[in-house]
Order: sequence, then structure tokens, then C-alpha cells
Amino acid sequence: MLASWPFLNSRGFEQQGVDTLKVRDAKDVEDAVQAAIASEQPLEIIGHGSKRLIGQPMATNALLDLSSLNAVTSYEPNELIITVQAGAPLADVQSLIDSSNQQFAFEPIDTAPLLGTANQATIGGMIGAGLAGSRRIKAGGARDHLLGAHGVSGFGDSFKAGGRVVKNVTGYDLCKLLAGSWGTLAVMTEVTLKVMPRPESERTLVLAGLDDVTANRAMTTALGSPYDVSGAAHLPNSAFRPATGALAGLAAQGRAATLLRLEGIAASVADRAGSLAKTLGPFGSVATLQDAASAAAWGAIRDVEPFAASGSLGAWPVWRIVCPPAAGGALGQALARDSGGDVIYDWGGGLIWAALPPKPDAQAAVVRQRVEAAGGHASLIRASEQTRRNVDVFHPQAAGIAALSQRVRNSFDPRIILNRGRMLRGAAT
Repeated sequence: MLASWPFLNSRGFEQQGVDTLKVRDAKDVEDAVQAAIASEQPLEIIGHGSKRLIGQPMATNALLDLSSLNAVTSYEPNELIITVQAGAPLADVQSLIDSSNQQFAFEPIDTAPLLGTANQATIGGMIGAGLAGSRRIKAGGARDHLLGAHGVSGFGDSFKAGGRVVKNVTGYDLCKLLAGSWGTLAVMTEVTLKVMPRPESERTLVLAGLDDVTANRAMTTALGSPYDVSGAAHLPNSAFRPATGALAGLAAQGRAATLLRLEGIAASVADRAGSLAKTLGPFGSVATLQDAASAAAWGAIRDVEPFAASGSLGAWPVWRIVCPPAAGGALGQALARDSGGDVIYDWGGGLIWAALPPKPDAQAAVVRQRVEAAGGHASLIRASEQTRRNVDVFHPQAAGIAALSQRVRNSFDPRIILNRGRMLRGAAT
């Protein structure tokens, strides 16, 4: 218990209730981790807690709150670089870079609609989760845009990895390990990220009425073309998912919609869209969304709004499945048929979101059998706490990869002080 850490109050930590430490700076973080090691008390790391419902339930009553580490340390629009503390609200940082007509090219997901939580994501949570949107197929993921990081390891030591320019490779790969680690390796206190210019124009081509496998072929055709497609998604016809919001009207009622996005200079986008429409002619007629309408549709796909907690499938568990793109259509179609659920495709078929009828194990056996046969992996993103206790939230690793992952964890946090049990079921005790 934090009450057994008497020195913490002497340094002036702001305690919110009995179990929460709200740190003021990186030195506070270092002291808190060192105290946790001495007391053998694992810490749950939070910013604003927007993603606390993802992962295995953790057995700890001690929270390390980073929300006060919220400053933008440096922003150099001309250099396409921003350095920001881990607790900074993602929405505020995005607003700042948007004012310079820039963006995070990997399109970080806002999990608030899916989880039914407040829109309070932080930069640290964005990197820790490593969840990228539709432009992942072109721009890469969060780790590809992470240039450097400051943090505190599970040894209680502060460290710096990477740098502030792309050419600086000192510790470059080390900081990449933090992306997608869900706070299990280190407490990030500051990160440096690459930003990119926002495209002048975007246009989305929409094909209506394709089945999943045919849509997969259409997306593969578009992505294999020379027209620089930056998004490829498919929304199947579904009895469970009436189209609402930005996705309403994409196709006639009861028909599927396949979306293909082009971005860049306006003249180039218009020319490429015309050429791609001709290439896609064998798959049917093509409708077009432009600029604001296109951006809104892709925002809804990125944030998985058809499966939103406030919607008709809000009580259903949701899986995030990554697989070889060519296998996506057949995999999703079979999974929906076998489980009675609903699916959405992104990344040209390489990313499948699956909402399945509730069962105690969230139909994990069906999902993982199908996914493993296709050469993919699946994570349970939304489920009740009891369901997350019953199953492995993150896909079980093969023996060799698991051993390598354990060596990495031991190198950062040998006593498993940080977010103990979040990624491995049974590791919370």
C-alpha cells in the first residue's frame, strides 16, 4: 500500500485517495518506482485512464498518475518534430500540430467510442498501445514515428533512447520496444515524434455490394496499383449494424461498402482517382467521397464506430485481428458465419475488427483457431472484466517468441513492478 511509503509525502506527492500517486516530474517517477521496488508493490501506470479497460485485469492497488506531465517540450514544424511529455492529452497535441497543417501520419485510434470511455487519451497511452489507423498500410505504425523517449525502467533508473532527429540512431531501436508494450517495460515520461504534412486533398472511391472475398480482391487490386492508395476498408452487409453517422449513405440500405482512399495534391488526387476508378471497373460502379466527407468516413472506420459501446453491438466483445491481407476476406467471412458475429475490414484485409455475441470466453476458441490457421493473431480489445480473467487478452506467443519477450521484460523490469499482469494472464500474482 502507498501508505507504507512514508517518504513519498515528504517529497510533496499529491495523493488522490489512498492509492494514487500524481507525480509532478520525471524525478517523482523515478522515486515512486524505486519505492515500489523496495516495497514489492506493483504499479499500474495511467495517464487519464482512457485505455484501462484493455488488457488482463491487474492485481494492484497502487496507481502512478502521469497526467501532470502534460507539457509540449518542443515543437519544430519546419523540422517535422515534436517533443511532448507522456501525460499530454492527445487531442490537445493533435490540435497544436493541426494548426501548422501537420498530423500523426499513422492515424492513432481513439478508443473512447469502442470502450465507452471519455475522450481523454494521452501521448503516452498512444505509444504504449501502438494502435494505428487506416494509413498504417502506407505510413507505418506508431513505432515507426517514434524518434526518441525518456523513461524510468523497472530498475528505478531513468534512461534516454533515440534522439530528436531521424539521423540520430543512438538507442533508436530501444525506444521502439516501448511502442505496443502497454506500459510493461518502462514508465515513459517524454517522447519525440515525427509529424508529417497534412494532405491538401483526399478522395475516397466507394464500391457497393461486394461480398467479403470479392472486396478483398478489389482492395488488393487497388493497393497493388501505382495510384498510392492510403486506405482500403470494407464494411460488409450486416443485419446487426445499421449504418449511422459518417458511414450512413455509403451504399444503398442493406448493401456492403468497400472504401479506397487517395491523398495528396488536389490535381494528383483527382487524376489518380479517375485512373483507379477505371482499374476497378470489373468490380462495379464507383461513387466518390471528397475531403470532409471522406475524412469523416475514415475517422469512423479508424475508431470502429459501427461497434461503438453506445450502439446496437455495445454489449458484445470486440476482437482485433491482424492477418495476412490476402487471407482477410475468407477469414472474416468464416469467423462471422461460425460465431454469429459481425466484422469490419481495414488495412486491405490485414486488420479485422470482430464483434461477437457474448459468451463467458468471448468465443476465444473459435477466434484463435481460425486466426492461427490463417497465420494471424488476435487481441480481445473490449470485454467485461470477468471475461478478461477467463481468457488470454493478447494472443499467446509461440515458445521461442515468448522466451525472447521474457528476456526483454527482464532487461527492463525484472521484478515485474510495472503494469504487472496486463499482458500475461496469471502474471498478476
